[in-house]
Amino acid sequence: MEADFLVAVGRSSSHGASAGPVLRDRIGVAARVAARLVVLCLVLALAGCQAVENPANPAPARSSGTSAKTSAVPVELGGTPPTKVTVGDPYYYAPTVSQGTGTISFSIQGQPAWTSFDAQTGALAGTPAAADVGVSGGITISATNSVNSVSVGPFSIEVDPAASTGPATGSATLDWSPPTENIDGSPLTNLAGYSVHYGTSEASLSQTIDVADASATTYVVSGLTPGTYYFAVSAYNSLGLEGAWSNLASKTL
Repeated sequence: MEADFLVAVGRSSSHGASAGPVLRDRIGVAARVAARLVVLCLVLALAGCQAVENPANPAPARSSGTSAKTSAVPVELGGTPPTKVTVGDPYYYAPTVSQGTGTISFSIQGQPAWTSFDAQTGALAGTPAAADVGVSGGITISATNSVNSVSVGPFSIEVDPAASTGPATGSATLDWSPPTENIDGSPLTNLAGYSVHYGTSEASLSQTIDVADASATTYVVSGLTPGTYYFAVSAYNSLGLEGAWSNLASKTL
C-alpha cells in the first residue's frame, strides 16, 4: 500500500509575499492524505475483522452440507424345508433368518393339521399319525419387518405310512369246485358253506376258517409267515353236517 506524506518545509519570500495561500494549500493536501489514511485503515480493519459471538445470543451452527442416514435393512429367509416324513417320526423346519431392521413377525398359510407353528421363530413342527398319511400342499411361511416381506414356499409335506415291524407275511389262494351230491349219492340241495383247513403239518391241519357262502369257489388265506403250509376244504349243509375233505394242497412261502 502506498501513502503520501506531507513534509512541511518553510521558505522565505524574497518579495515579502504572504505565505498564507501556500500554507492553506498544504493543509488541504494534508487533510486529503489524512482522509485517505483513515479510509485505508478502515478498509484494512474491515478486511481483518472476525465476527465475535455474543454469549447471550449464540450464532446458529453452520451445516456442513451432509447428514447421517440410517440404512433400512430388509429381512431374508433361507433353508429348504423337508418334504417327506414317516408316521410316528417328528417333523421340524425353521427358516434361517438374516436379521433386518426392526421386529420380525412370522405367519403361515396351508398349515397341516398335525403340525404346530411358532410365530416368533417361524418354526413348523409336529409328528404325524396314521390318519395323516397323504400329502399336504400349498404351505408358505412368511417373515415381515418394517422394510419388506419375504416367504419360503409354497412347498408340500408327504406323510408316508410306517414300515411294518413284524416279519414278512404271505398268502395262499385256494380254488375248488362245489359238490353236487351227498355221500350216499343223493343230490345235494342244502349246501350252506365251506370250511378251509390248514396247518404246517399235513398230519395236523389245526387252523379252520369258515366260509359261510354256498356260492364261493375261492378263498385267500393271508397273514402267513414264512414256511410250508398244507390246505384242505370241506363242505357243509344247512344242518351243519360236514362232508369229506378234499385232497391236500401245499404252498411254501
